[in-house]
Amino acid sequence: MTGFSHPARLRRSVLSVPAINQRALEKASSLACDAIIFDLEDSVAPERKAEARDNLRRLFATENFGSRERIIRINGLQTAEAHEDMALVLSCWPDAVLIPKVNTPHDVQLAGEMLDEADAAETLRIWAMIETPKAILNAAAIAEYGRTAGARLDCFVVGLNDLRKDTGVPAEPGRTYLVPWLMQVVLAARAFGLDVIDSVSNDFKDLTAFEAECGQGRAMGFDGKMLIHPAQIEGANRQFGFSDEAIAEARMVISAFSAPGASDLNVINVNGRMIERLHLEQAERLMAKASLADQNRKDQP
Repeated sequence: MTGFSHPARLRRSVLSVPAINQRALEKASSLACDAIIFDLEDSVAPERKAEARDNLRRLFATENFGSRERIIRINGLQTAEAHEDMALVLSCWPDAVLIPKVNTPHDVQLAGEMLDEADAAETLRIWAMIETPKAILNAAAIAEYGRTAGARLDCFVVGLNDLRKDTGVPAEPGRTYLVPWLMQVVLAARAFGLDVIDSVSNDFKDLTAFEAECGQGRAMGFDGKMLIHPAQIEGANRQFGFSDEAIAEARMVISAFSAPGASDLNVINVNGRMIERLHLEQAERLMAKASLADQNRKDQP
């Protein structure tokens, strides 16, 4: 496993913004999302790729995104655009680069080598789109390789539109026949310490269905959801957020382990309830993320 220790990140709402949409780019810094993916891939026509890169150069030179995480999604590593996109990444210094259609550990290796050859700081991380049948089958191998020394991988993002196209599974409410594959990706991510972001919900006007899908994703163990419209931000933040009850519980656990005589114990008794040290670790992580959520709110204009 890599020795790099990434600070806790808040990834409830991860908004994808087309790098060709100047109005959306200008608005992005004022939105309440936790992270922004600036997309150079699917949302940009081939003849406008250079224009989209120029848009991002200007944006990163002038805009302050506060505590929001900034990710640039490049074109596929085997495409003619990939090297130009990587050059842009190295000039803009986002928090991460998102690699589309990752199929095998080799794709993460290649992306890491491109960053290493440019002497990119280790703080520039890699996210991987898991959106093909091969990616689902190889999710554990990708996650395992991605956490070796120098590999930079931090996060999986599931892409169901491409996966549905490749498998023929229809876009139905509840995602019944996709759930086993989604859980496979979550399990691979958790086995190797990665965050994992649920796929987009295409009908951004149906916010009731969107929130139901967020609730499903939260129950499956996802950290947040990739979004395609600002109207989805509030629902994602709430569904993947922290209730008053959860925060109170976390404070209770932390307080219990801070009591005299409890610091060396792995299990303690609180009012007839057994609490393990693993619950302390969960509580501390929740409180760290809740603190980040508070900071995000303060960053809003």
